[in-house]
Amino acid sequence: MTTPPMKLKRSPAANSATVTAVKSAASSSQDALAARLLVRETMRISANLATSSGSSSPIEVAAASASASQQAQVRSIVDDVKFGSLVEDGGGQFVDSSLRLICREEIDGRRWNYVAEKDGSGRFKKNSIRALSLQCPQAPTEELMSFVRSYVVPEGFPDSVSSSYVPYMMWRALKHFFGGAIGVFTTQTLLGSVGVSRNRATPGAVAINWILKDGAGRVGKMIFARQGKKFDYDLKQLRFTGDLLMELGAGVELVTAAVPHLFLPLACAANVVKNVAAVTSTSTRTPIYKAFAKGDNIGDVTAKGECVGNIADLLGTGLSIMISRRNPSLVTTFAFLSCGYIFSSYQEVKSVVLHTLNRARFSVAVESFLNTGRVPSLQEGNKQEDIFNFPWKDKPVVIGSRFKDAFQDPGAFLSIEPLFEKERYVVTYNPSKGKVYALLKDQAKADDIIKAAFHAHVLLHFIQSVNDRQSLSRKQQEYDHSKFAPTSTDLEARIAESCKMVSASYGHFKSKTAEQGWRMSDSLLNPGRARLY
Repeated sequence: MTTPPMKLKRSPAANSATVTAVKSAASSSQDALAARLLVRETMRISANLATSSGSSSPIEVAAASASASQQAQVRSIVDDVKFGSLVEDGGGQFVDSSLRLICREEIDGRRWNYVAEKDGSGRFKKNSIRALSLQCPQAPTEELMSFVRSYVVPEGFPDSVSSSYVPYMMWRALKHFFGGAIGVFTTQTLLGSVGVSRNRATPGAVAINWILKDGAGRVGKMIFARQGKKFDYDLKQLRFTGDLLMELGAGVELVTAAVPHLFLPLACAANVVKNVAAVTSTSTRTPIYKAFAKGDNIGDVTAKGECVGNIADLLGTGLSIMISRRNPSLVTTFAFLSCGYIFSSYQEVKSVVLHTLNRARFSVAVESFLNTGRVPSLQEGNKQEDIFNFPWKDKPVVIGSRFKDAFQDPGAFLSIEPLFEKERYVVTYNPSKGKVYALLKDQAKADDIIKAAFHAHVLLHFIQSVNDRQSLSRKQQEYDHSKFAPTSTDLEARIAESCKMVSASYGHFKSKTAEQGWRMSDSLLNPGRARLY
């Protein structure tokens, strides 16, 4: 950056006085601070006495006449002048200069002084504002790192995102690295199977097969999109399932190398599976990035996250191209890359910290509350969430179920109905199916649904305690609900006991949940649409 000229008028007499003053100071003291003060004073005297311009500035003359140590100090002052950091007087006027400080500015730790130049009458010249950096120019390495950070991290990082952003991005990048590497081998295999590399098919036939393959994938994407609501309440589980489907699709594509005559059906099936995985990834992306954004920077977080994924994908693709030239074992290479991909995907999903309570995290929170009296923190609850709890897997608690699923004996319903007279739900246990059912009444609101879910988990906890005592000798690792087949009287007693506990502890559970930062929503508990009226 060019600096504005310093308007200093000098005379031969002033130059001579300057040399004499500096020589006197050099002989009397070697102290660095004294040298700096001497030069500043010399500049002030020179400016006051000067009547004509000379060929050299007072600072340069002083530097030439001083000792080596003083020369270093004098040169540092020259640098101060060049960078605009020379001490100014109380009015903001730079010493021995027509520049006046207007304001100071700071951006991400870097500072600037804005100065303006005055004319002979003391008024500011037009268009004379200059920005003087108070830092030395950045080293090339620092400039490169600053450039890279502008692409891979959101503005204001790390204060603009949550603490789980960094581990998530690390595992995401590693997953995309393996994904890019796998893509090279699958594409190469598909092209070989369709006949491109061996010239066994005409260009028209190749194009038709490829178009049919892509078309089948789009159809699968549209069919699976109707499951959109599940992407909200089983976000992590579906995200991991999508990555598993992506690897399954890649594996089917590799099979076409062994049976090239079945290219079209296999390629279509693989593309359907991979497009379903793509829908899952796209649908779960925004809620995850939203959990990282601390302010209104969801767009910035999303853009930088996708950039990280693309960079890792390109690196993986480049590495895979180099490996493929050596003709490695296709099965071994694919197995290694798939293991890396799936492991990275699992760690990526586990690193996400969500503030909402879906069915899995709600179950963790209630179980912890019943066992210890406390609700787990956000990090603890997300860490304990079961990622392998797939949406199609049977759940021990069903909320908003139909009456025929919960009751086979009308007497069972009539015996417990008075217990829920003041509630907008009914909770029961079906021994034949080994599940707890929460039936909702037509007046049920959001809080009633959450309370019904809490009550259902409390009843499940009682059932599990009975089964645990019965099976203690066998040391079962999982609860087998079908082992508990109580009589109608025993079941009514259990439900009555759960009603008392829910009445005493539900409000306490809600307050503890809010203290830990959890947000409860009835929609994330996936209640059924059946209602009693």
